[in-house]
Amino acid sequence: MATRKLDLGKSATDTKNILQIGIFALALGARAAAFGQAPVITSFSQNGLLACSNLVAGSTAAVEWASSLSGPWNTNWAGLDAVTADSNGMIQVSVPMFYRVRGAAAPTNTAPTDMVLIPAGSFQMGDTLDGDTNALPLHSVYVSAFYMDANSVSYTLWQQVYQWATNHGYSFDSAGSGKAANHPVQTIDWYDCVKWRNARSEMEGRAPAYYTGASQTAVYRSGKIDLGSASVNWGGGYRLPTEAEWEKAARGGLSGDRFPWGNTIDWSRANYYADPVDYSYDINPTSGYNPPFNDGVDPYTSPVGYFAPNGYGLYDMAGNVFGWCWDWYGSYPAGSVTDPQGPGSGSHRVIRGGSWGGDAGGCRSADRGSNFPSSRLYYIGFRVVLAPGQP
Repeated sequence: MATRKLDLGKSATDTKNILQIGIFALALGARAAAFGQAPVITSFSQNGLLACSNLVAGSTAAVEWASSLSGPWNTNWAGLDAVTADSNGMIQVSVPMFYRVRGAAAPTNTAPTDMVLIPAGSFQMGDTLDGDTNALPLHSVYVSAFYMDANSVSYTLWQQVYQWATNHGYSFDSAGSGKAANHPVQTIDWYDCVKWRNARSEMEGRAPAYYTGASQTAVYRSGKIDLGSASVNWGGGYRLPTEAEWEKAARGGLSGDRFPWGNTIDWSRANYYADPVDYSYDINPTSGYNPPFNDGVDPYTSPVGYFAPNGYGLYDMAGNVFGWCWDWYGSYPAGSVTDPQGPGSGSHRVIRGGSWGGDAGGCRSADRGSNFPSSRLYYIGFRVVLAPGQP
């Protein structure tokens, strides 16, 4: 007798089961039963047991599968390509029912809503626009993706973490200052900024980034320690931006421009000391402090987020207060680098971004400032970065 393909004989329940796993099974009899009656799939259970009848006893059948009734039909599951019918002309076989996908899992944590993602990529660090030798040589830097605070840390946020920290084993040299709750915190040194980041990480249940030594066993919570790169869990919790991360973020996706928004500056763009006489790219009509914030009481800071953001959604990357960076101040490398962390030692830590009392030159994206890490000044604040994908 000629071999014939069967029709799928299945109940409503069987149909549901088959559709749930996305498989249709087909039995081919070596010979049809008497009078040419086609083999019939009589059941297909939820545990993957398939039963077929109307086969010639002792004959060989094959179980095929396809993603649709129109095929193509496949026989590439070992053990299902030649199944012997029993004395009743039936076969029962277990067909694959379970699947899994192996791959890189997406991070389970999410960054706080007040942070923005800075995408991975290369950029030209430094500039050749204004003869600033400290911004040379111009060099290519690849920076891995990271999150950054959209704003400088406000006095309110500083106080919240500070109060938690001082009740959980942390000590600081300064309580910090802020002109108002929504103004940036300032008058905090580099060491306190680092400890504060650890405290914020622990307060939120994240692994701290900074440790007292390269073994990374003791969390940095007190004292003034000139940490090295080996003391940092770079994929851990909140930390300072490196100088390269800061400049990439400040540029907001632009390339070769002086400022996060373009090549000129005025009071509508940033809180800084205008000086159009000495800086051709300062197009403010008059000189002096930005009037809305010049109330005669130092410091003349502005509320965080007061001015328009750059292309990445970051506010105040030029003016208001400088931001501490991780790096010791030193010369730039001559060639291309990836995720640089600055010199291994030094006397000054990098500050970036300019301030309410600084001129247009200090607001340039490529401008480099520095200060002793123990300095507590009312024009230096900070913001926080976080590596994606850390627990």
